[in-house]
Amino acid sequence: MNFCSWVARKLPWVFVTVALLALVVQCHAAWRAILLYDHAAIAGGQWWRLWTGHLVHFGWPHFVADVGLFLILGFMLGGKQTRLFPMVLLLLPAVISGAVYFFAPRMSRYGGLSAVDLTLLLFVAGQGWQHNWKDWFWPAVLVVYVGEIVLESTVGQGRGGGMIRFDDPEIHVATSAHIAAAACALLMFAGGLGKRAK
Repeated sequence: MNFCSWVARKLPWVFVTVALLALVVQCHAAWRAILLYDHAAIAGGQWWRLWTGHLVHFGWPHFVADVGLFLILGFMLGGKQTRLFPMVLLLLPAVISGAVYFFAPRMSRYGGLSAVDLTLLLFVAGQGWQHNWKDWFWPAVLVVYVGEIVLESTVGQGRGGGMIRFDDPEIHVATSAHIAAAACALLMFAGGLGKRAK
């Protein structure tokens, strides 16, 4: 087997494609304004923003953190990806944005892959823990996630970007999107996707 065929088999192509789309959007500021999740624009009929808002990032540090984790998760899922994963990646942004739209209507703008990342991270952690109940690493990932949500919603109250600085001081961490991410991960397991992806 040559190197090119090995890369073609191992590369998480769906994840790489999404990452490249996010890179193109990041490099074109005018596109960011058209694609960003904007509550008023969505209410006015621009439904595509439910999906495309996840491709928009508020500065390069935000982009690198979100897209970097997204690619790492793509490689971690690697051979565990089922034929359903492209569909999951198509539905996740809409479900998360829909939750933000209906349950956090005061959030006027939202962007980034962090909630999609967190859904996939919880999914991977759940699979890891399911595989080996004695392994401490995966429960620790889950505890850190719950701790992050608690800190975001209580101490931080959704302000700032933690260690990531956004290029717009009006942008805050979208705790509601991160809670929706946890719900999506639970739905993926309840739907049996965890068993199929082994």
